Amino acid sequence: MEERKFEQLLLSVQKPGRYSGGEDGSIIKDKENKIRFAMCFPDTYEIGMSHLGVKILYSLLNSREDVWCERVYAPWIDFEEVMIKNNIPLFALESRDELKKFDIIGFSILYEMCFTNILNILKLSNIPLLSKERTSLSPLVVAGGPCTCNSEPMADFIDLFMIGEGEEVINELIDLYKESKKSNLSKEEFLIKAAKIEGIYVPSLYEAEYNENGTVKRYIPKNGAPKTVKKRIIKNMDESYYPKKFVVPYTEIVHDRAVEEIFRGCIRGCRFCQAGFIYRPVREKSIDTVLEQSKALCESTGYEEMSLLSLSTSDYSNIECMLEKLLEYTDKNQISLSLPSLRIDNFSKELVEKVSTVRKTGLTFAPEAGTQRLRNVINKNINEEEIFKACKTAFGQGYLNVKLYFMLGLPFETDEDIIGIAKLGEEILNLYYKNENRPKGKSPSITISVSCFIPKPFTPFQFHPQNTEAELIRKQELLVKSVKSKKINVKWHDSSTSFLEAIFAKGDRRLGKVILNAFNHGAKMDSWGECFNKEIWLNAFKEENINPDFYAYREIDYNEVLPWDVIDIGVKKEFLISENEKAKQALTTKNCKEKCSDCGALCYKSGICLNKRTKSNT
Repeated sequence: MEERKFEQLLLSVQKPGRYSGGEDGSIIKDKENKIRFAMCFPDTYEIGMSHLGVKILYSLLNSREDVWCERVYAPWIDFEEVMIKNNIPLFALESRDELKKFDIIGFSILYEMCFTNILNILKLSNIPLLSKERTSLSPLVVAGGPCTCNSEPMADFIDLFMIGEGEEVINELIDLYKESKKSNLSKEEFLIKAAKIEGIYVPSLYEAEYNENGTVKRYIPKNGAPKTVKKRIIKNMDESYYPKKFVVPYTEIVHDRAVEEIFRGCIRGCRFCQAGFIYRPVREKSIDTVLEQSKALCESTGYEEMSLLSLSTSDYSNIECMLEKLLEYTDKNQISLSLPSLRIDNFSKELVEKVSTVRKTGLTFAPEAGTQRLRNVINKNINEEEIFKACKTAFGQGYLNVKLYFMLGLPFETDEDIIGIAKLGEEILNLYYKNENRPKGKSPSITISVSCFIPKPFTPFQFHPQNTEAELIRKQELLVKSVKSKKINVKWHDSSTSFLEAIFAKGDRRLGKVILNAFNHGAKMDSWGECFNKEIWLNAFKEENINPDFYAYREIDYNEVLPWDVIDIGVKKEFLISENEKAKQALTTKNCKEKCSDCGALCYKSGICLNKRTKSNT
């Protein structure tokens, strides 16, 4: 399409910068003799551009001379209408070539409510939705990201899944594809070879059988596919690839700043948290690597804000020393440094003082539960004294706003636990007024944010049912009723989407026809409230004769074969069962730095668990 007409079309939609491309840091190559890879994020530009994993893989693939990786995002409703009206297929930002011209189309799947967006991207690209209908080797449709730890609901649509961390396996996949294309291998021949790469799951090479009660009986691998697919990890974070430059957007995005990942994994083992288990073991970057990469990013992008990224930033082994050295650079260059994901039990006055450059707009803590009993059940390993100490420290350093994250519908939860959330908020509010040095004439604000518990694969709570929607609504109303102060604001997550999240988190491949049905009836952008239509989904389940309650509201037996048993994340199922049994007794498990719990992640022979074992054996 001619440039002038394209620009006129962009002027007719909101946020045309989502589709224009040409940003600083974007990579343009000669397309001849290149493996062309479309890096697709199944949500809008401003969300996808904020995701670190996509940034890493985009730069990594483009560091190869034989590959050109381009970016693709889901168009918003207004631009999709323009595309359809003007017969414009979905295109990549760098070249504006349609996706059908690419060798590999790769999706990063972070959220179950984006499943229909994947189908919409394929449809807007005139690419068959079902894997079995794409008979040629290209375009090959692949996926990675946390949702692939249970790949089964999307098994009908994706040719292969990359399980775990992608930096190494994606290069091996490209090498095999290049070799297979040169040898004129068929798609089937390629997939059989790909399944032999550790970390690659090819669903078409596994036959699923089911019991009469609807549970999975077994998965039968074919054509030499492994019985289970072991996730891939990067063992040495200092040697892993990290971009020296990010693409800098013209338009506003969710997280528009330089980001330095300081470690992967989490030592804590909260029993509801999927990330805490699927990213084990913990592997840290050295202080020198953090400093070098942070400086390179700030200098190449011009960002004036730097964020340190991990699942629990304050758990970094030598956080104060690292911050001291990093602040020498950021303070000198007037760069604001932010520390998200701080733990309550190691939040200190010294830590806050080291990042005094951060604007004192507010701090966020995650007690997760309103009583000590329930915090022990979920293995949060914090107590009220630590919560109050952290909030008192925050108030003493001039913070007025504190946001507290909780969950509703946790296993073994009672109404007393919900009322305890309100009481905890009020006690924290009272702490502010007991602070003799509080600023005069200013009022504090406490925000209680509650999400609905969703049982996730590879967690100790994967065996539990989700609360019904009616029960979640009742608990939300009880919480609101229990809050007495107007200075405490309560926010909650929609329970309708939580219901679907639970279904697709724990579902099997029979759900593929439900996803396709819902999409064909208009489901897309389901993570956006203004687009989500629950009735479409309920009708899809009904028309496909599948009971959604079977997936969301059923307790799972320990001996049951699970849809994700074909995946090996390194953490043993026996360990998850033992952790669930401890939860029943409100018993806690020490974190990985205090004591190795023998979860199984030692099989990777790297990270904190290996170091802990090595030291204890000498």
